[in-house]
Amino acid sequence: MVVPDERPTEGSVVEGLLGRRPEGAFEVVVRDDDGTPVVIRNHPLLDDDRPMPTRYWLVGDALRSRIGTLESTGGVRDAEAACDPDELAEAHGRYAAERDAAIPADHDGHRPSGGVGGTRQGVKCLHAHYAWFLAGGDDPVGRWVHARLTGDAPDDSAGDGPAGAVAAIDCGTNSTRLLIGRAAAGAGPAGFETLERRMHITRMGEGVDATGRLAPGAIDRVVAVLTEYREAMDAHGVTRCRITATSAARDAANRDEFFDAAEAVIGFRPELLSGLDEGHLSFAGATAELDAGDGPFLILDIGGGSTEFVVGTTEAEAAWSCDIGCVRLTEQWIEHDPARPEELVACLSVTEAHLDEVRLEVPGVADARTLVGLAGTVSCVAAVEIGLATYDRDQIHHFRLTKEAVEDVYRTLATEDRGERMANPGMEEARADVIVGGLSILVKVMRQFGFDECLVSESDILDGLVASQI
Repeated sequence: MVVPDERPTEGSVVEGLLGRRPEGAFEVVVRDDDGTPVVIRNHPLLDDDRPMPTRYWLVGDALRSRIGTLESTGGVRDAEAACDPDELAEAHGRYAAERDAAIPADHDGHRPSGGVGGTRQGVKCLHAHYAWFLAGGDDPVGRWVHARLTGDAPDDSAGDGPAGAVAAIDCGTNSTRLLIGRAAAGAGPAGFETLERRMHITRMGEGVDATGRLAPGAIDRVVAVLTEYREAMDAHGVTRCRITATSAARDAANRDEFFDAAEAVIGFRPELLSGLDEGHLSFAGATAELDAGDGPFLILDIGGGSTEFVVGTTEAEAAWSCDIGCVRLTEQWIEHDPARPEELVACLSVTEAHLDEVRLEVPGVADARTLVGLAGTVSCVAAVEIGLATYDRDQIHHFRLTKEAVEDVYRTLATEDRGERMANPGMEEARADVIVGGLSILVKVMRQFGFDECLVSESDILDGLVASQI
């Protein structure tokens, strides 16, 4: 079988668009008005005979960026909900049949499986669906994406115009946080004006690793804070809200019990985010104010139960979520105060194993120029390094933590007991018992990936959630 291979003439252009050399034969099937490749059709087998399930790839920079933004605001979930399941299943079947027909009849090795993007059902990513649609494929998800990109989608938010205040609530494993914002002229790169930010450490994930359930006391603590947040939302006239739950809720068999209680207070049902959804939203929030010239960025979001790694420059290009976090490492490996040397070694070793996985799953990690650290562990380390007795967002946001400073704070806090750690200006009382677990992750990331400094960002998933509504 003769396979069209335009790499001698188009390879360098496509390589530049993708940021790496294609590993198999392909042909350009859709071009922009100026002839720039937009969609390529891949041969089902790579040069080394490995299977290539994704038949159509979107390589155009502008469209990839726009669809990445659409995905970061819940587009995958919304597209799957909007499309008829039977029609979507039939589309997967057509995609697979076309791809499989291009495999030589005498091939006896591994074959690609699944439908669009390699999945058998539902929606894995919008890029693959839209690429096939642009190439002439009858794809309901591609049609849905096209309607949103061209402005032909029906307006499903009547009465919730952009002028109203919107809220974002993040119910994390360790803390419950609120951001209220609204669209405003001259709001800056973030695209909105911040009206209020609040944070309470509520430990929703307390004991989840051991029991597989959210503790009644943990649910009560979070709901009490949500009651306070509902009052703040009412005071600002909030018209829309996205409330999300992450690692602790993903691991809990009784999460619906919490979702029911939260919805009764807030009036909106929590969304259960996957680790990758969490990473994409964090990337959108953390990079909105950054200069793309400092990219590619590695966004490091150290949570209580999971840690997300996202690489990209103007959009999230690759992401991975690991089951390590400040609460999870502390509950699993640290039994003494201060931690014993073997407990610290365990935290670092467990983190190292996860980072090996990150390096495999997110190849762009090796090329990232700027490490951007999010969430309470990183902010607390910055506050301790500055000696900030009272929290000041302006002093912490975009503070640059050197590797030497991180190592010094780690040595100090890891060898102190809780009372001694509390004597350090900037140390939050409610975080004092889990900070060493979180610091183990930050230290190991900087060591293993070779970063000399970490840019601290106080803009994160909350900012991404608010931006998605404005």
